[in-house]
Amino acid sequence: MGLRPRAFTRRAFLALAAAAPVPAQTGKGTAFPSDWKHYSDPATELIVYRLTDPAWTSYLPSRRAAARRGNFLLFACDRTGSPQAFRMDLKTGETRQLTDAKALDPSSLTLAPDERSFLYFDGPSLKRVDLGNLREKDVYHATQGWEHCPGLSLSDDGRSAVMGERRQGGSRLRMVGTGRGNARTVTEPAAEISDPQVRPGRRLQVLYRIGGDVWLTDPDGRQNRKLVLADGTTGPALWNPNGETILYLNFPADKTQLRAIREYNPDENQDKLVARTSQFANFAFNRNTSVFVGASRNAASPTVLLLLRVTRREFTICEHAARDAAEVNLLFSPDSQIVYFQTDRHGKPAIYYVPVEKLVEQTEG
Repeated sequence: MGLRPRAFTRRAFLALAAAAPVPAQTGKGTAFPSDWKHYSDPATELIVYRLTDPAWTSYLPSRRAAARRGNFLLFACDRTGSPQAFRMDLKTGETRQLTDAKALDPSSLTLAPDERSFLYFDGPSLKRVDLGNLREKDVYHATQGWEHCPGLSLSDDGRSAVMGERRQGGSRLRMVGTGRGNARTVTEPAAEISDPQVRPGRRLQVLYRIGGDVWLTDPDGRQNRKLVLADGTTGPALWNPNGETILYLNFPADKTQLRAIREYNPDENQDKLVARTSQFANFAFNRNTSVFVGASRNAASPTVLLLLRVTRREFTICEHAARDAAEVNLLFSPDSQIVYFQTDRHGKPAIYYVPVEKLVEQTEG
């Protein structure tokens, strides 16, 4: 969140898209054959699968991208000349183009909780697409003079979406009903909002960033407060799937100290150390938060590592070899048996996965 991973912005995505080769046939519904390749990782000799071709730019959403049954992956790619949403069949590798967007924002691509549809921003318009028939519906349109900030989050029931909007002089946090598109402003700070996240569970609250600070608010904006976290810089911060705590990376002011995963309970205002890391620049965790995965910023060892919560022990699973470790998006499969990640090690950003069933116990999706 926020510094996670310095949001791969649509502007950066479009810049990389400029030189992408365009196939003869494109358009919503077009199917493309598998681009899968695999290789033995130089550091661990584990088999790594590259799912997309690094000749074009692919973007792995940080949340709600992998189906619970493990049968498909939602992602964005510019293989048709501009960023579009795609569905990858994880059994065959075939991909299918899902949108014909004019200005798709990859950071907004979000799978709905029922996995029958997904949402995304196309310029100022929030759209929902039915995965069965690719029928598209306009959910919300930003009012004149406003544009959305990076990120989009859905409530557990999929009925509410939250996003930031900005214009000269300030921004606002908006909550939108995904059915009728009714919208209201939760809070309106002078600085820009980024990466809003709806709290999982029954209590509807929203976590969001303003610069390096993490804020939490109720839906009416009354209980709106900046969270007091550990000294230093707060890196990526994410809700625990159980909705009880916030897990975040802490970057100490003293550069000789190790970066750490910490956990904050907003209801009890308690903060504790989970584990120190091998200089994680970005991270993610499985559904029960028993295992973390991180991208190390160590230039001598640019690797993806697993960290077991109970023992605080790390295992290297592969190299990411990215030019910037903060740009390595990471995601566990819902059953914790696969780690997906995005890196530019072979050219433009591409999506990879590593099976980790021998290292991580299976969880319920």
